[in-house]
Amino acid sequence: MSKMIEITAEMATILPLTQVFEKQKARSLSLRKESLKERIARLRKLETWVQTNRERIKKAVHADFHKPLLEVDTSEIYPVFTELRHTLKHLDEWARPKKIDATLPYIGTRSEIRYEPKGVCLIVAPWNFPFNLCVGPLVSCLAAGNTAIVKPSELTPNTSRLLKEMALEVFDADVVTVIEGGVDISQSLLALPFDHIFFTGSPAVGKVVMKAASEHLASVTLELGGKSPTIVDASANLKDAAKRIAFGKFFNNGQTCIAPDYVLIEESVKQKFVEHLKNEIQLLFGEGKSVDESSVHYARIINSKHFLRINDLLKDAVERGAKPEPLGSINARTNFMAPVILLDVPTGAKILDEEIFGPVLPVLTFKNKEEVLQQVNSRPKPLALYIFSNHRSFREYILQNTSAGGVCINECVLQFTHPNLPFGGVNNSGICKSHGYYGFQAFSNEKPILRQKSGWAGPYLLHPPYTEKMKKIVDLLLKWF
Repeated sequence: MSKMIEITAEMATILPLTQVFEKQKARSLSLRKESLKERIARLRKLETWVQTNRERIKKAVHADFHKPLLEVDTSEIYPVFTELRHTLKHLDEWARPKKIDATLPYIGTRSEIRYEPKGVCLIVAPWNFPFNLCVGPLVSCLAAGNTAIVKPSELTPNTSRLLKEMALEVFDADVVTVIEGGVDISQSLLALPFDHIFFTGSPAVGKVVMKAASEHLASVTLELGGKSPTIVDASANLKDAAKRIAFGKFFNNGQTCIAPDYVLIEESVKQKFVEHLKNEIQLLFGEGKSVDESSVHYARIINSKHFLRINDLLKDAVERGAKPEPLGSINARTNFMAPVILLDVPTGAKILDEEIFGPVLPVLTFKNKEEVLQQVNSRPKPLALYIFSNHRSFREYILQNTSAGGVCINECVLQFTHPNLPFGGVNNSGICKSHGYYGFQAFSNEKPILRQKSGWAGPYLLHPPYTEKMKKIVDLLLKWF
């Protein structure tokens, strides 16, 4: 009598995922041989779906955390259109084999670099921009000729459900499959031998993803975060700086990986800057008044867990002597927190060590540029760094003496949507770059190919036996080539 095999809940989850993976693996082999026209057709079909379903996207994201509908247009849909249109315009150029010039020792050879798909890819998307940060990487993945399993966040169920519907309506399941679920599903997916993993989220989870990828030696793109500093010196246009910082920090309720995490303002202009900042926040999000729950221009914190986390950071700072200046109401029941400017934050406050990812902005001061370096370089390298200054020497000093994934001068967050700029972090804030050509490159294997002519060739001079004549040739090579 055969023994019965007990199927655990974990096995029941892993088995269907394995089947999806194996089907995609088989399909990925055929995608290697398809023409660019077929890739382009797939991307155009996605573009048409986004155009046709714009209202569905807006309603889904709004339902998840009350994001203003026009903000969904500008921060979720527009970046995806930019990525799609830029990719469609340039894909033929990006995918074309690149001829490589031969240096003198390699005269007679011909070389090129070809871009081949990596294979089966996993895209793990976050909740803060649930459509943009899911579909944007998918565009690069498909442009490079891969298949994709997409895992959206369980914290935005309406958008995740819509993404699953999108995949079913646009793609074959063995090309793109959206898998919904929580942490257990993510863990099961990470156990599979993907060829590339694209993860957007926190540095802490990024380490888990990288460790899982190392088991299969899979390449990774990690879009993480960190404490992005915003430096403002006395030469800056303070009103202009306040407007751009207020927008960059508080749109999406501060739940943006490249949002200014804290401001370093030159001490002599602190008070003037803070007054401008208050005015600009109220104009942007409260129509000139305090920001309350009636505002249609301001998103909500994603859930009670994150609300309590941010509130605890704020309470800890206040208990240590920081002075909060709230610019509206706070309601734990609805996860609503109006923008808060936090002044006189003492060393040791948790809010100076942890990424805030919410609508609280500490404003610190400095007297000289050396103090700026001490503040910035004492923390892990950030995803973004912002400099507001009209002194070129000050800007260059900061640029040369700090490291960050990307920098904006006299602007905030705009670097994300620039199609020709690489986006990504460094060390703690991320690994590898994305967007446009850099996203296509991340999902591709750059395969070098060298062709040698038949018959006698230069490398024969270096074949054994190792004679005195060869020694002279090697001496010449080392000296001149």
